[in-house]
Amino acid sequence: MATQAARLQVPTGPSRHVYDVIVLGSQLGGALTAALLAKRKHRVLLIDHDSTGTGYEHGGFVLPYAPSITPSLKAMPLVEESLTELGLTTTVQRALRPHLPELQIILPRHRVDLHPDQVRRRAELVREFGETADGLLSALTATASQHELSDAFIKEQPHLPPDGFLESWGLKKKIGQHPGLETHPRLSNNTPPGALLRGLLPFLIHLDEPSSPLAHTRPLSQALQSPQRFPGGNDGLRDLLVKRLTELGGDVLTRENSDSYVVEEISFDGSRFAGVKLVRSDVIYRSSCLVVATDSAALRRLVTDRKRHRDLLEQLDVSSPRSILFSVNWVVPTDALPRGMGELLLVESQDVELRPLLVQVHAARTPGGKEEEGLRVVCAGAFVPTSVRDLGEEHLQVLAQRIDAELDGLMPFTLDKRVLRSAPYLDAGGVRGSRLMPHPLYSFEAEAFLGVTGLKQRTAVKNIVLAGREVLPGLGLEGEFFSGMRAARLVQEMLKKKTPTG
Repeated sequence: MATQAARLQVPTGPSRHVYDVIVLGSQLGGALTAALLAKRKHRVLLIDHDSTGTGYEHGGFVLPYAPSITPSLKAMPLVEESLTELGLTTTVQRALRPHLPELQIILPRHRVDLHPDQVRRRAELVREFGETADGLLSALTATASQHELSDAFIKEQPHLPPDGFLESWGLKKKIGQHPGLETHPRLSNNTPPGALLRGLLPFLIHLDEPSSPLAHTRPLSQALQSPQRFPGGNDGLRDLLVKRLTELGGDVLTRENSDSYVVEEISFDGSRFAGVKLVRSDVIYRSSCLVVATDSAALRRLVTDRKRHRDLLEQLDVSSPRSILFSVNWVVPTDALPRGMGELLLVESQDVELRPLLVQVHAARTPGGKEEEGLRVVCAGAFVPTSVRDLGEEHLQVLAQRIDAELDGLMPFTLDKRVLRSAPYLDAGGVRGSRLMPHPLYSFEAEAFLGVTGLKQRTAVKNIVLAGREVLPGLGLEGEFFSGMRAARLVQEMLKKKTPTG
């Protein structure tokens, strides 16, 4: 009994219980908001609440939840500016690593290495596609630079999504000044390699079936220009921001410190946010405003008085996840991998229901951080309907086996040498977070400006601001940064502080 009581003991947490702003959730936009506000001398508390971390442990290895791509900072100029303000630009640039080759595309009868060197790239395309190679190279090169057409618009930091008539009117006027926003991708769906490369888009954004040119061209262009990797993926970037937040004097409550640092409910004072209460704790952390960087479904669960805050819940209800990225990891000996296999592969699946597969090869690491020489982790992900999570473990096992079959076809003679097979939805025990969902695709019952917007950042509760991936789902990673940057500005307007906190 004594052991059980000790296990349930709740850590005291920060001695301070009142802040300028509380940031709730583990998504990247919230971490950026928190770090920027701390840099600007505000008192900030970040509560992870639903963190999954950069990987999960299984079979003696730390494995990725899903494959991920990070564009270069040069392709995201406003992101680079925010990192510069935090003093992190050099750190991020040094940590980003290219894939070798940049991207490998696998079709039933073709394998093409897309090298950064244009001469080698053309030679590869000619070898595989003959006289059509130059047209494909031209389309690919043009697509990889199309994000530059919308750079000027993005640098003006438009109100995305707009809130109210004036912001909507101003945004539409600004859109009219930038005709490049309506340019469609040069890569055509009419050729097998073009269709496959366009199939990379869902892995880059959080929007189900985007219909506008900007949602297609900008994220796809950024990734095709230079698909890179950051250690730990996007969650690794978030961890870097959280570390910077603590260096700037912000407080952080994470599940790494205690499973009790999970929010039980949000408290209100009338119609305004007042504070958050943690599980198994009587302490209420209070602040002037709340920034939410978790999925809308998770936020809904924390609002207990649904009748009084019906407007907030109705605002959140316009978003629903339609697809999830289901992944399978194989740990295999390095010498068992096929000769010439790249580190980032886009594979035309032979299983028509799986759509394209994105495959990423990682170093194998133990929970202590040691890299296991001679072993690699092959992580393959495909999008499936969110409903698969409700069909039971047996159905998930069948789904994992279908991806196994694709990997077996991609890497013949590797299966017998496999050290471990693991699927996050089956083997990542004890994970909270948006019910896993490392990369969901959402649909919205609301007007999508430029086809990239989702939930409005200002909410029906005037001192609650959203900064999650549902705000600008059509811009992917860049959209998460934008939502965090704008949330920081909105909070500063709310606080109306002209002098730093003493």
